[in-house]
Amino acid sequence: MLKNNRGWKICIGIFIILTVISFTPLVIPQNVYKPEIFGIPYTLWTSFLLTFALVILTYVGMRLHPGNQDKEGKL
Repeated sequence: MLKNNRGWKICIGIFIILTVISFTPLVIPQNVYKPEIFGIPYTLWTSFLLTFALVILTYVGMRLHPGNQDKEGKL
């Protein structure tokens, strides 16, 4: 139980960090009109990466959620 609780808290921390990063100049560069990587805007690339990271984090969080332990034996 303690291990899953620690993992759940780590997932929450990573989620908060990714959310804060999505509004920083790392994702939205300042004073640049058109940053592009392979013809695709830089902001779109970072959005793809952040979305992918959040989907993976949601899956891991679903597995580690403390309330998930009650339902393990019923599957």
